[in-house]
Amino acid sequence: MNLHHLLTARHAAGKPVRVALIGAGKFGSMFLAQVPHTPGLEVPVIVDLDPERAREACRTVGWDAERIAATTFTDDGAKAASGPIEVIVEATGNPAVGIRHARAAIAAGKHIVMVNVEADVLAGPLLSEEARKVGVVYSLAYGDQPALTAEMVDWARATGFRVVAAGKGTKYLPAYHDVTPEGVWGHYGLTAGEAQSAGMNPQMFNSFLDGTKSAIEMAAIANATGLDVPGGGLLFPPCGVDDLPHVMRPREAGGVLEKSGVVEVVSSLERDGRPVFRDLRWGVYVVLEAPNDYAADCFKQYGLKTDASGRYAAMYKPYHLIGLELNISILSAALRNEPTGQPLGFRGDVASVAKRHLRAGEMLDGEGGYTVWGKLMPAAASLAAGALPIGLAHRLKLKNDVAHGEVVRWSDVEFDANNDTIKTRKAMEAAFAAS
Repeated sequence: MNLHHLLTARHAAGKPVRVALIGAGKFGSMFLAQVPHTPGLEVPVIVDLDPERAREACRTVGWDAERIAATTFTDDGAKAASGPIEVIVEATGNPAVGIRHARAAIAAGKHIVMVNVEADVLAGPLLSEEARKVGVVYSLAYGDQPALTAEMVDWARATGFRVVAAGKGTKYLPAYHDVTPEGVWGHYGLTAGEAQSAGMNPQMFNSFLDGTKSAIEMAAIANATGLDVPGGGLLFPPCGVDDLPHVMRPREAGGVLEKSGVVEVVSSLERDGRPVFRDLRWGVYVVLEAPNDYAADCFKQYGLKTDASGRYAAMYKPYHLIGLELNISILSAALRNEPTGQPLGFRGDVASVAKRHLRAGEMLDGEGGYTVWGKLMPAAASLAAGALPIGLAHRLKLKNDVAHGEVVRWSDVEFDANNDTIKTRKAMEAAFAAS
């Protein structure tokens, strides 16, 4: 990739890559832990709602007093886009805030690395187009599963393989869709007290469990790669790494997929709760098809796991290190002017689905909450249904009852059409509905 060589040259020239971080939570902290060990990379500005918490995060990950003293800690997002900053990392996880920060970065001529997948799925195709028009990079965040999967898809296509399926692993059972923050910790083997003492946010962790985060990440992958979204939503088939070529192939070939060329998530649990053998819970994968008999023979000769036909094979990465790997995106943008994945179209959307029977007058509480979970849908189907995106299902009042398991629609909620985030989303739909 040559990034280290390019960074070393910048360091030697006294021209470090300067980064502003917005959001010093877990992802941001993991990134900050690598900064002292990356000569030529500097983070002079850290923006957080609680600057003192951000300062303490730096102490926790090993920053010395001199580095901390040389850093501006602020709650003013405008500071991220000012001065000699090359790359802004948006790691807040708030869709509305993320869109605002991305646009400010683009307007200031700064590259933007969007850790905030929630914002990317809500309006990323529009934001990345705006960035391209002014000559800056809008990028998914390397280390997170969407960028890692997009990289594997690009590798497969660039080497001449047809991508059959791509995605990630997770812990999943159908009952998880209805789990609320009140009951989430039992599924992680923790008590509420243990989770609280560790500073763990129940709503955030519940979004990983109830299927919402998986839907968001698969939508991001579909939008970045052009892969299709399953028509009925994610299947979450139980599947270990050795069985990927057998399970993750089209139904007509004996697998579970409705067709070739889709995103999908595999579960680390069998449907009865038993663990899958050699699961991919923390990793990403791509299933590819040999284009000819010679390539299929090569699969066998070089030890790839294949299906019985020998034509379907898989490559996978068993782990992802989120913020510890974020430098790849930052340096790719600053030194090569390239993203590590970016939305190029609007293929996948994430609709809000009722976790229980919801009554008119109730307030939706968003991703990972008590009222809705996020279901992956083809963008065209979501738009045709008038589905409310999960990224906007926060603090909106229902004006209609919605049955358990049904999609919440725009027509079911009260909303302000002049809200900036809603206007951005509507503009994205109008610009990319046919992509």
